[in-house]
Amino acid sequence: MRVFVGSLLIAGLCSAADFFSGMAARAVIGQRTFTAQQPVSDDAVIGAASGIAFANGMLVVVDDNRVSALPRNNRILIYRNIRSVLPDPTQELPISEVRCQVCVGKADLVLGQADFSKNEVNLSQRGMQHPTAVATDGRIIAVADTDNNRVLIWRSIPTVNNQPADIVLGQPDFTTGKANEGGQLPTQRSLRGPQGIWIQGNKLFVADTSNDRVLIWRNIPTQNYQPADVVLGQSSFTAHAPQDLSASSFQPKAEKMLTPVSVSSDGTKLFVSDLGYNRVLIWNSIPDSNGAAADVVVGQPNMESGDANNAKGFCADRGTTKDNFTTYPADCYQSTMDFPRYALSDGKRLFIADGGNDRILVYNTIPTRNGQKADVIVGQIASNLNQVSDSANPLGRASSDSVAAPMALAWDGENLYVSDPFRRRILVFTPGEVNVPYTGVRNMFSKDVFAIGTITFGGTLKENDEVTLKIGDSAATEDNKKERQYKYKVLKDDSFENIVNALVLQINSSNSGAGDPQIFATPNLLFNTLVLTSRVSGAEGNSIAYSTTLSDAATLVATTGGATLSGGQDAAKIAPGTLVTILGDNLSDETVSAPEGINPLPKELGGVQVYFDGIRAPILMVSPTEIRAQVPWEVNDANSISAYVRIKRKSGLVVSTAAVAVPIIPQNPGILAEDGTDPRPGIVTHFSSNATATVSVDGTANPGDVAVVVIEDREYSYTVKENDTLENILNGLVAAINANPEEKVEAFTAGVFTRLRLRAKVAGPEGNGIKVSTKVAESAQVILTATNSETCCANSGGSRVTIDNPALPGETIVVLATGLGLVNPQEAVFPLATGFKYTYEGINRPNEFVSSLAAAKTANVLYSGLAPGLVGIYEVHLELNSDIPTNPATQLTIAQDIYVSNIITFPVFNPREGTTVTGTVQGQ
Repeated sequence: MRVFVGSLLIAGLCSAADFFSGMAARAVIGQRTFTAQQPVSDDAVIGAASGIAFANGMLVVVDDNRVSALPRNNRILIYRNIRSVLPDPTQELPISEVRCQVCVGKADLVLGQADFSKNEVNLSQRGMQHPTAVATDGRIIAVADTDNNRVLIWRSIPTVNNQPADIVLGQPDFTTGKANEGGQLPTQRSLRGPQGIWIQGNKLFVADTSNDRVLIWRNIPTQNYQPADVVLGQSSFTAHAPQDLSASSFQPKAEKMLTPVSVSSDGTKLFVSDLGYNRVLIWNSIPDSNGAAADVVVGQPNMESGDANNAKGFCADRGTTKDNFTTYPADCYQSTMDFPRYALSDGKRLFIADGGNDRILVYNTIPTRNGQKADVIVGQIASNLNQVSDSANPLGRASSDSVAAPMALAWDGENLYVSDPFRRRILVFTPGEVNVPYTGVRNMFSKDVFAIGTITFGGTLKENDEVTLKIGDSAATEDNKKERQYKYKVLKDDSFENIVNALVLQINSSNSGAGDPQIFATPNLLFNTLVLTSRVSGAEGNSIAYSTTLSDAATLVATTGGATLSGGQDAAKIAPGTLVTILGDNLSDETVSAPEGINPLPKELGGVQVYFDGIRAPILMVSPTEIRAQVPWEVNDANSISAYVRIKRKSGLVVSTAAVAVPIIPQNPGILAEDGTDPRPGIVTHFSSNATATVSVDGTANPGDVAVVVIEDREYSYTVKENDTLENILNGLVAAINANPEEKVEAFTAGVFTRLRLRAKVAGPEGNGIKVSTKVAESAQVILTATNSETCCANSGGSRVTIDNPALPGETIVVLATGLGLVNPQEAVFPLATGFKYTYEGINRPNEFVSSLAAAKTANVLYSGLAPGLVGIYEVHLELNSDIPTNPATQLTIAQDIYVSNIITFPVFNPREGTTVTGTVQGQ
C-alpha cells in the first residue's frame, strides 16, 4: 500500500438512511471485539480473510489472501444464516453481560480443511492453496483457488466440513495446478492466479488476474476444464500477458486490463477492478464479444491514464510544500484510486474497495461519466487517505471506522460487508436514518479542547510605536492558513487597554466581518494580555503560528506565549467509564433528564437507547441535539468501539443512527465547567472550612534518620527503621501528631504521593496562621518540605470559588472531572459498575498519575479518585502555588500522560499584591 496524506473528510447530517463519510461499522464478524485481532483462528475467529459473498441469508468467507496478511488459513467459511445473529439496526438489544452483542458469527462449515483447527495447503478435490475470492447465488458456490491456478465449483451448497468440489476450471483434473497449462501463453481453458469470481444468473465470471483478463462462461460450467466463451481485457484467448507486473507496458486503454482482481455485475452492468491501472471499468451492458471496450472508467480522468492517486489528472496543483511535495485540493482525491480491489453495486449505488488508500468509495448513483467523484468515503478517519500510523505498525491501529487494504465487499440488502484482512475481521456497515457526525461522541466535561496563545504587552508607550501581529504561515498553500497581519500604532496618551481592545476588534471583525479564519481573540485587561483561541478544536489548532514585530526603536514590548498556539487536545478520545455527550440532529422527540439521585441510571430515556459495542449504556439526559451517557467500563479491553443510537419516535416509528467510532484510550481528562466559549469558568470549590497545610515526604528511607515536623513550637518526630519506606515515615508522623490531644491540628495522609496533610481543628479563620516547618539532619536522606509555612485559607468547604469569594495562594481547591480511567487498588475496582453510583469509601486513585497547572505554575495534586455517590465523576484536590498571582480568570488544567484537559478559569486573589479581583474577562 502507498502512503500519502490528504485533507478529506465529508461530515454532515443526513436526513435519510444512507452512508456518510467518517461513519463506523455497526457490527464485526470474526473477532470478539472490533479491535481484538486475535491470531489463532477457529470457528468464531477468522484469519486474514479476503473474499466474501452473500446470498439467501448465507455469508461465505475466504479465510486467506494474497497480500501477505497473516494468518493464511487456506479455507472457506460458511455462515448459513448470518442475519439470524446479526442484530437489525433498529432491534432493541437486551441488557446483557455479553461484552459485545454486535461482535457476531460462528461458522457452520469449513471447506478446504478437515476441521476449524487446520490451515494446510493442498492440491486436491478438497484442498486449496491461498484462495482469494468466492461467489454464490445461494444455490452453488465457486471459489478462486488462486495459487492452484484454478476455480472450484460446488454444484450445491455444502452440508459437511471439507466437502469435495464437484467441478474444476483452469485445470484438467483436481490434482493439477499449473499456470496456463504449464506454458507461457494462455488458452480458452487456462487460468493463472485468478483472484476474482462472480455468478450472475446462469453466467460465471472470473478475473484471471495474472493473465490480465476476465473470462465469461455464458452458462455455469458442468464439466471439468470447460472452456470460457468470452474474454475481456485481451483481443483473444491466446493473447500474451507478461509474467510479472514490472514487465507490463503501461498503456491503459478501454479494452485493456492490467492485473484485474475482481469482477461483478448488477444484472445489467459489469464492473471490473483493474488493479494495475488504478481504476474500475464499467460496461453499461454485459459484453458478449471478445475484447469489448469498457464504457466508463472511474479512478482515472480518462481511459488512457492509470497512475495511482492521479490528482494531477483532475485538478490544478496548489503549489509545493517545503519538502517539494506537490499538493492538490482535498476533494481531488475523491476521484482517485490506488490499487482498487473490489467493485460492487446494489443496483443503485456503486461501492469500491480502494485498497491502496484504505477506504471504501461510495457512489450514490452508478457513474455514467469518466472520472466521476465519489459521494461518500467510508473507512477513513481524520484527513488521512491511507491509515498508516508509524514504521512499527505500518497499517495503524484497528478501529471501528477504519480499514487496512480492504479486499472484498458484499451486500445483503441492508448491510455492506467489508473484508479487512490485516485486522482479521469482516466489518458490517449499515446506513442510518439519523447521523451522529464523526467525532460526535465527546468527553461531556471538556467537549472541545481548543489551542490557545497569548500576547502580553508591557514596556513604555511612545506615540507612533507600531506593533504587528502575524497569524498563519507565510508558506501555506491554503488561503485560510496564509499569513495575516494586524497592526496597531500607539497614539498620544494611549493605554495598553486600548491596544488590546483594538487588536481584538481588528481580528474578530476582519475577513468581511467573519473574523480571522483560524483564531478569535479575547482580552484579559488585568494583565494587558490578548488571548488567541483556535477556531478549530483539537490538536490541529496547535499548528497555528503567531508572532509579533515592533517598529524600529519602539519602547513597547509584546511577548508571545510561544511560536504556535498550544493546548489543543482531542476530546473525542474517550476513557472507559467517561461521561460523554453525543452530538447530533433529531436524536429524540423531547428533552428528558434522568430523575435526580436515581441509582442506577436508566438505560432508556425518552424512547432513546445508546449502544456502545452493543452494550446498552446508562443515560443522564436526552434532547433533539444532545445525549449525555456513560461509556461502559467494560470496553477497557479495546482501543475503538462502535456507537449508535436507537430512537423510538412518539409516532411509534423506530430508527437508528449510523454508527460512529469512539476511540478508547486509558485516560483523557475533562474538567467540569460552565457552558460557553473556551476557556470556560470552572466549577471550582473551596476544599475545607478548616485551614490546611501540607508537608511532602520525599527522598530515601535511610535507617537512623530522624524526620521532624514542627507545629508552632511543638516537635513531632519519627526515627527511620530498617526496611522502612517513605509511607512508614509518613504514617509515623501522622500517628505522632494525632497522639497529642492538645494539638491545634489533626494529621492525615493525602491521596497521592507521600504527603502529610494538616487541618486545623477549629473551623474558620481562627485556624489560619498556625506555623508549620520541618527539620532533618543535614546528612539525612529523607527530605521533608512544608509547602505552606502556616495553615491557611479556611473557607466554607464545598462552596463555589467566585469573584466575591476567590481562591487564595496555598489554598486547596476541588475540581470535578471525568475520563481519568480505571482506578486502583484492586478493592477499589470491584465496585465499578456502569451506570451505578460509586460505593467504595476508601482511597482510590487513577492508574495514571494526575498533574495540574494553575496560572502556568504547578498545583500540587493532593488527591484524585472516583467520588463516592457519583457516576463516572472524579474529585481532584489541588493545592495552589503559594505565589500564584491575582487574576479573575486564572487558567487551570489537569493532565495524565500526554492528555491534557480542557482549560477552565477561576478567580484568584493574592493579598500580597495589593490588587483586587474584578471583572469576568477570559483567562491569560
